[in-house]
Amino acid sequence: MNIEENLQRALQSYDLNSETLLKLYEHVLRPRRIEEKMLILLRQGKISKWFSGIGQEAIAVGVTLALHSDEYILPMHRNLGVFTSREIPLDRLFSQWQGKSNGFTKGRDRSFHFGTQDYKIVGMISHLGPQLGVADGIALAHKLSNEAKITAVFTGEGGTSEGDFHEALNVASVWDLPVLFCIENNGYGLSTPTSEQYRCEHLADRAKGYGMESHIIDGNNILDVFTKLSTIAQSVRERPRPVLIEFKTFRMRGHEEASGVKYVPETLLDTWALRDPVTNFESYLIEKGLLTEALKHDIEDKIHQEIEQALQKVAAELAVNADLHTELNDVFAPVEFIQIKPGEATQQVRFIDAIQLGLRQSLERFENLVLMGQDVAAYGGVFKITEGFVEKFGVERIRNTPICESAIVETAMGLAIIGYKAIVEMQFADFVSSGFNPIVNYLAKSYYRWGQSADVVIRMPCGAGVGAGPFHSQTNEAWFTHTAGLKVVYPAFPYDAKGLLAAAIEDQNPVLFFEHKALYRTITQEIPEDYYTLPLGKASVVQEGSKITLITYGAPVHWAIEVLNDHKDWSVELIDLRSLIPLDYDTIKASVAKTGKVLLVTEDVHFGSVTADISAYIAEECFTYLDAPIKRLSSLDTPIPFAQPLENQYLAKRKLAEAIEALLAY
Repeated sequence: MNIEENLQRALQSYDLNSETLLKLYEHVLRPRRIEEKMLILLRQGKISKWFSGIGQEAIAVGVTLALHSDEYILPMHRNLGVFTSREIPLDRLFSQWQGKSNGFTKGRDRSFHFGTQDYKIVGMISHLGPQLGVADGIALAHKLSNEAKITAVFTGEGGTSEGDFHEALNVASVWDLPVLFCIENNGYGLSTPTSEQYRCEHLADRAKGYGMESHIIDGNNILDVFTKLSTIAQSVRERPRPVLIEFKTFRMRGHEEASGVKYVPETLLDTWALRDPVTNFESYLIEKGLLTEALKHDIEDKIHQEIEQALQKVAAELAVNADLHTELNDVFAPVEFIQIKPGEATQQVRFIDAIQLGLRQSLERFENLVLMGQDVAAYGGVFKITEGFVEKFGVERIRNTPICESAIVETAMGLAIIGYKAIVEMQFADFVSSGFNPIVNYLAKSYYRWGQSADVVIRMPCGAGVGAGPFHSQTNEAWFTHTAGLKVVYPAFPYDAKGLLAAAIEDQNPVLFFEHKALYRTITQEIPEDYYTLPLGKASVVQEGSKITLITYGAPVHWAIEVLNDHKDWSVELIDLRSLIPLDYDTIKASVAKTGKVLLVTEDVHFGSVTADISAYIAEECFTYLDAPIKRLSSLDTPIPFAQPLENQYLAKRKLAEAIEALLAY
């Protein structure tokens, strides 16, 4: 069937009036003319990079116009038509591309790497895959709120090779989430052709493996895209479910302009040039008498004026101001901490009970709080912390997840975008490596990049001492203290665990909350029965002393207490950091000034641990107070072994008393 027949069929099938057809034409023409102008500016050095969507405009425009204006779209870097069809002011787009302050990221990111709540658009990150799971979270929020809304998310055929694609589709299918997964199959992932990307005939066929509906649509036919998507979208609103849509199209220019298209056969470019979505639709409208030369000139002139006026406005803008205070204060969303103090009633609880109470009372306090993780529902989690939660809060809020850490972290981010709070339980902290990318590249950077907070707490059962071996015993907090935008909390006592967990949940920034497994059922304490919060970033002086400052956190706090109870004459000041990010520098400095000697203890391996950075801080800021070299005590630089004699040898605990004695004697 040729293009003319295809367009005629679509027109007759959906009875589009002339007003709609001309609206579609203007919307599909606008991104083409903007791109042509941007390519000129690129050659002039006025923008630094450009990812062309020429030849693919019908997809972005058709999908966007098929959605309601209050429904979220998660586009890619070739979807300029999404932004223009949502009628974002062009001067803001141009400012974004030139790194000016009127853009959406204050000059901190380029291209389409931004989102805007005003226009219900959530932009991509360069890692491509995570946005698919974020779409799941947005759709889940709508479903939890009983809103008949859908979410559309874009990826390319290359992106379907990523694990995030599989995870996101699987979660959406299992949970019946109203997501339109839109694949722009444009022939090449940079220079890699589809023949080297996948073996199935159509990517839409993959939907069968997820029990998911799918469609193949001619991505160069604006009428097919708009009319079919409108029908599919309405159907999904009425019966929530995920749908996979493969748009057949072609990328007429390089992956980005510097790449070129030398690797593409000329015959292939010539073939697809004949299927240009803009010129063919224009010819069709002219032939039908709907687009006269005069009207065409008026539309072209209108778009030209919009572009030129916006460029003039941006040209008058000053370069972004590099203000140090602003940069440092935009890493985290602002938090006005108000300490909530409990009543006088207390109870004796274990560390694990304090975590459970903190979760339960937070779920009661925040109706928009959702807890997700493997086996956390009826089973109660592998440590039974969430046992009984389903009966009280329901399966919608206490959600068992498939084994897919990456997609669940992304889903949590999507929930946060809609205003929900999310807790993700990593069954073991070791497994966070499977969800590392969205934590360090999406959650950590969202507020800094475009002002979107990531109201997510990730619970991390961690630590050795229980004979669990290399894959269930790591204390991997250092992985995250290096990433700006994440908060890292690591309590050692039930009182701290409950109050800090509550504060972490109230905080709208992403928090990695470490819970040492060896403390779960061995440490007890009298704590308040009521809900209360403790400030993040405030260390605790567990024991005062005058001869040595011993700084640690987690299980080593209890190692130290055990040793110091046997040597009460040592006069060691014991500091429990409690929070690693933010870090309580004031308490550290005050104690070092008081004692003049420092021992830093961690269960982590020696090289690259958190104590290395704290040691550097003390050397730089407290050097004049020191009466001895700063000493660090860490576990062996090996994976954590299973057998008890080997694990005992691995842990730094065995050398703690000796290290204190040596420092006292210096």
